[in-house]
Amino acid sequence: QVQLVESGGGLVQPGGSLRLSCSASGSIFSFNGVGWYRQAPGKQRELVARFSIGGVAIYVDSVKGRFTISRDNAKNSMYLQMNMLKPEDTAVYYCNANIRSSRMAIENGYWGQGTQVTVSS
Repeated sequence: QVQLVESGGGLVQPGGSLRLSCSASGSIFSFNGVGWYRQAPGKQRELVARFSIGGVAIYVDSVKGRFTISRDNAKNSMYLQMNMLKPEDTAVYYCNANIRSSRMAIENGYWGQGTQVTVSS
């Protein structure tokens, strides 16, 4: 059974940093379309950062220059380094990936369980 497991959220003061991690477990043949999303209370889930098909990192304007997405294909993992955090970054953060469990399997989208990030003094 394929799962995405997140870690790294928490409470941080404005201007601080956090690093989120997300790892896929189970039978993994391919690990593509990785990205991070967030959902603040009363708001819709929004894309924060992802890799394009060509491998270029894409960011929502509000996090450009502060957040960095990365991945480790050998570990089927992705990361989100968040610097200069602001109160408006407070949200539940979710990782997302398109995973194929075997050569013959179809590709399915998976979500992590979500991790709370709170930026407050």
